[in-house]
Amino acid sequence: MSIWRVILSIIFPPLAVLDKGCGSVIIVLILTLMGWIPGVIAALIIINNPKN
Repeated sequence: MSIWRVILSIIFPPLAVLDKGCGSVIIVLILTLMGWIPGVIAALIIINNPKN
């Protein structure tokens, strides 16, 4: 997890998970629209996931 990804996930979470797939982007976008903090948390979890 690079520092740029963390900064990007704080500024605009859907853009930080763009390479993780369309489903991740949609989930993070919906959570960001419902509230900024849930979107940031979801983006950090997806970025930190070692599977993908």
